[in-house]
Amino acid sequence: MKYIFAGNTRYLISCICVLILQACSQDEDLIRPEISPAARTYPNVDEELFSHFRKFEDEARKRGQAYDLKALGIIGQIEEIDKEHVAGQCATYKNYHPRRITLDQTFWEQSSDAMKEYIVFHELGHCVLNRPHTEDSFSNGVCNSIMRSGNGGCYDYYNRFTRQYYVDELFEVEATSPF
Repeated sequence: MKYIFAGNTRYLISCICVLILQACSQDEDLIRPEISPAARTYPNVDEELFSHFRKFEDEARKRGQAYDLKALGIIGQIEEIDKEHVAGQCATYKNYHPRRITLDQTFWEQSSDAMKEYIVFHELGHCVLNRPHTEDSFSNGVCNSIMRSGNGGCYDYYNRFTRQYYVDELFEVEATSPF
């Protein structure tokens, strides 16, 4: 009888330990403060763009800059763009409505998350930061700015290893070359 009771006790203690360890895990959703549903949305912006808009605001804040895309009234849509080789565009209609970002539906559907972030940040670079295109490149032919037009001779190399550099450069913070 003592043996059966001791086995059950060990089992019970093991279960409690597992539950405690799970409760103490570093799950980001458990430690991140809850954001109200209203704060998660942007009027006149396709829902698929919300996370990229939030990332843009967060990255700006990390660099000492504050942009409230909701307050700025940025419009963001994903739809077919009839121009060939155009993945996105920013149009500003003065005295009519706020800045509008349009991302090409076909491009969007075929892109990785990194490329989606890249194009959203590029278009917000135009619409919010008033950045023009630049075709400057490193000696290896890689574009040195997220603001390249795509018509120059450089090529993109935006990934998890180079992201920090490109986002710093976007916000015109001194950036250390990734190469």
